[in-house]
Amino acid sequence: MRVLVAEDEQVLAELVATGLRRAGFAVDTVYTGDAALAYLGLHDYDVVVLDRDLPRVHGDEVARELVASAARTRILMLTAASSMEDRVEGLDLGADDYLGKPFEFPELVSRVRALRRRSARPVPPLLERQGVRLDTVRRTAERDGRELDLSPKEFSVLQILLEADGAPVSAEELLERAWDAHADPFTGAVRVCMSKLRSKLGEPPLIRTVQSVGYAL
Repeated sequence: MRVLVAEDEQVLAELVATGLRRAGFAVDTVYTGDAALAYLGLHDYDVVVLDRDLPRVHGDEVARELVASAARTRILMLTAASSMEDRVEGLDLGADDYLGKPFEFPELVSRVRALRRRSARPVPPLLERQGVRLDTVRRTAERDGRELDLSPKEFSVLQILLEADGAPVSAEELLERAWDAHADPFTGAVRVCMSKLRSKLGEPPLIRTVQSVGYAL
């Protein structure tokens, strides 16, 4: 659910980030290799969309260091060089997937989703609990047959709660998994999102607050 876009073309980086956010991911953007390594050291990302030709620290070196660290983060490498030799070299560096520029955005989203599934424990395409049904592929949600009009953030939070299978999830974990690095932990963003989600789920209440622990469904 959390993606780092490391791309030195800032306009392209922000376009990719905006599209991924609309698809329901929490996204951070960096424009240099050293910044990519710094962010990867601070946060637990599911996928990094990594431009191979980054300045300061080359994308190849970023890939090598990430693989050497044994991180669970999957690497989708982007490059303008898309010959077979380039693809083989990129994959040999440790990239999990390879996409040449220019690319079709729906394909990028699909590849990121596929890599995210490989980076985490398997999650069923349909999550159900107490009348709530979440389709993680079609990204639809309903309660007792009533369709829920959820924002991408609300959908992500509900998915995390359903994946927990009744166990409480802390606000810190929700913030880490569903928000990007610019989220201020003191703004009450999780509390506000949770209030809106509870309202959309309706009565009787499904999400309970576990004192000093977090939230559970």
